[in-house]
Amino acid sequence: MRAARRDRRPARGTEPLTARSALGARALLSGLALVAGLAAAVIFGILAARDGDTGAALWTAAAICAALAVIAAVDLWVIKRRTRSP
Repeated sequence: MRAARRDRRPARGTEPLTARSALGARALLSGLALVAGLAAAVIFGILAARDGDTGAALWTAAAICAALAVIAAVDLWVIKRRTRSP
């Protein structure tokens, strides 16, 4: 079981205690990037498979889109962890 999280320093400045973060907007953008990245990776992969030996650029585009989808999935996981209450 995790120990309760404590702030190491007292709060300073004028930031209100009810400050809100932009995690909702970040989650929305990451979700869209995940869907778009997966769809583009599949489409580029299908086109590259049909193109045969000359589809190297399409395979590269498919790999870049797949990497974008992985990054978006990791970002969604981080957002999920940050929104949990300790």
